[in-house]
Amino acid sequence: MNRIAYVLVALVTLQATSSCDLKLGSKNSTKETAPTSGLTQRPSNPDCVAGKRPTVGTGAATLSRVFPNLSFNQPVAMVQPPGDSSRWYVVEKSGHSFSFPNSDSAAVGDVIEFLDLSGIVDAQSEGGFLGLTFHPDFSNNHFAYASYTTSDAGGGNFRSVISRFTVDPQTHSASTGSEHTLLTIAQPYGNHDGGNIAFGPDGFLYIGFGDGGNRDDQENHGQDTRTLLGAMLRIDVNASAAQEANGQRYVIPAGNPFPGSPSCSNGSCPNQAFKSSAQRCSGDGCPELFAWGLRNPWRWSFDRLTGDLWVGDVGQDAWEEIDLVQLGKNYGWNCFEGSHSYSTSGNCPSLTTAIPPINEYDHSVGYAITGGYVYRGAAIPALTGVYLFADFGSGTIFGLSDPKGSPVRAELTSPMGGIASFAQDHEGEVYAINLYNGQIFKFVPGATTTTPGFPAKLSDTGCADAANPTLPRAGMIPYDVVSPLWSDGAIKKRYLALPNQEQITIATDNDWTLPPGSVLRKDFYLQGALIETRLLAHHTDGDWAGYSYEWNADHTDATLITDSKTVAIGNQAWYYPNGSDCLQCHSLAAGRTLGPKTSQLNRNFLYTATGITANQIDTYSAIDLFSNPPGSPSNSLIALADPQSDSATLEQRAKSYLDANCSHCHRPGGPGRGVADFRYETAFIAMNLCNQDPTDDLGIAGAKLFVPGNTDLSLIAVRIKDTGNHRMPPLATSVPDTNGIQLIDAWINSRQSCS
Repeated sequence: MNRIAYVLVALVTLQATSSCDLKLGSKNSTKETAPTSGLTQRPSNPDCVAGKRPTVGTGAATLSRVFPNLSFNQPVAMVQPPGDSSRWYVVEKSGHSFSFPNSDSAAVGDVIEFLDLSGIVDAQSEGGFLGLTFHPDFSNNHFAYASYTTSDAGGGNFRSVISRFTVDPQTHSASTGSEHTLLTIAQPYGNHDGGNIAFGPDGFLYIGFGDGGNRDDQENHGQDTRTLLGAMLRIDVNASAAQEANGQRYVIPAGNPFPGSPSCSNGSCPNQAFKSSAQRCSGDGCPELFAWGLRNPWRWSFDRLTGDLWVGDVGQDAWEEIDLVQLGKNYGWNCFEGSHSYSTSGNCPSLTTAIPPINEYDHSVGYAITGGYVYRGAAIPALTGVYLFADFGSGTIFGLSDPKGSPVRAELTSPMGGIASFAQDHEGEVYAINLYNGQIFKFVPGATTTTPGFPAKLSDTGCADAANPTLPRAGMIPYDVVSPLWSDGAIKKRYLALPNQEQITIATDNDWTLPPGSVLRKDFYLQGALIETRLLAHHTDGDWAGYSYEWNADHTDATLITDSKTVAIGNQAWYYPNGSDCLQCHSLAAGRTLGPKTSQLNRNFLYTATGITANQIDTYSAIDLFSNPPGSPSNSLIALADPQSDSATLEQRAKSYLDANCSHCHRPGGPGRGVADFRYETAFIAMNLCNQDPTDDLGIAGAKLFVPGNTDLSLIAVRIKDTGNHRMPPLATSVPDTNGIQLIDAWINSRQSCS
């Protein structure tokens, strides 16, 4: 999503030119002197280098990129028409969709625009072009079905639409002029839209809708069968010509739980008013319902062998769940989150009538499930019958076996953040679609031999001094940032290691791309003692991975943490993250590395090895650390403002704080909910904050993301003060940042309007 960005004037003010006039040929003319470098040469680093990533879990499978010449803009679905394995169809959240040949040699020139809904779709928050499927008799009738969100001019009356389109078999494309709308449903908020659609083995069209958004299902949709929200729907799209002529766009299957009730769509039920919890359809329930009690069934699928309906239902504050959804059953939300009691208000079923999930995981593992497919391919026999799914945030990829017996969940391959959807071809092979980089991956057999695990002791990693592991290896370069991430008051020391002869590339947005093999080390000191060291490694065969080491009492070594845990240190609780936790903050959208970027490292630093204080950007340029060094002096480059310094404006300091603490999630394409953009260079009006509705108002009447002059209604202020489930940042911190709170409050109070 595009943003209007303004590059702010850098705050580092090293003087680079002489005050004397320069006159051509003058005897007194002066030359610009080279900036001071804190290091005289680049240190050699033969030891602290990330090699091949360790195999995770069973090693039965790994993800391999396919269609390497193609990438898409925020893809959310990929499907094939029935009986046709020659082509794939990819859906982008923005409203575009494309068709391309099912060949690894497919190039950009082979891609065809399939259906362009970009002028219709409202992609706010979790909305957009969300689902695509083809009629079982597609080869004869050429019908495709789309699920998308739209709104009136100005953004009012946000709603979900299910429509039929007619495809031209010669061009493999459809036009908006062929649209035949089947179902429209009001969406009270921008999130929990669901939107996946697919034909079941019974030939009926299934549609998944979330509870309508905000939090806690405050409009009480999940447990009310008189609404289409928070439910799985089933309709028969094969209405006769006579029925369609009479305004009947679909038929209710006879086996639905409430087949005789008046329709809850097509305008026949007046209760589908926007943001109205008081009005509901008449009768016991909507005839379109198949099952209910779901929070946000983001992605789901049918087992092609058994016909079972597998649903990944996104949780709220604590639990993500997998459901085997059956006709007429209630899956508990919002009375239950997973198998755990959540709300006792309203008409809550007992555990004996609400169907618990067949599997669940808590938010120490991940925070947003992406449902997948039961593997029925031939390439990986060990996965036959295994349900494959992932967590969007942590990137953990799971396999769930024997669900009707004793479910066993295993991590199958290395993590990959940003998996928004899965796909299955006609041979039963399974693919993963990455929202962040727009690439497509396929499950392929894992290596026959496993890679050794990451070293269990910090002293064995090559990133610690052999004589004293509390110190980094000599080849590591120390650095510091302008605006640090709040870490419950811990003092941090940071180090960078690049493989010899490799260089950093500065991207156009001033983020840095570190070469494979690079390692970042961060030491945490709490109450004067070194308690933890984290390594972030860019492995040579894939993505980054995080490793956390807990120091022993005498500081002779630190041990790798395999499962996250909380430990009392003095009078304070300290959270040690696992690898999945690390990648939740070090998001793919933010390039994995958070500190090493121009705006954070454009500051002076004392290099103890030489005793020289110098700008870090100038130093890296001098020792040839960049493949594309900045063409301008450091004092003209972007730099964050020190949040606790009076040398910058209040707004610059507040935005710098938000960049460090929030922008890794809240940015275009990031895993944070909503459309807020906390990057420092984004102009205030383009941050999508001021008087903007939140995806979750925390039950505060009138709450917005940012209300000028009112910190009580500004959720960015409320959430950094919270010490419970609503805290931001949400991971590995429980101690309020007093200085940060005061800064954000002062900024909000200083603004009188959004302009």
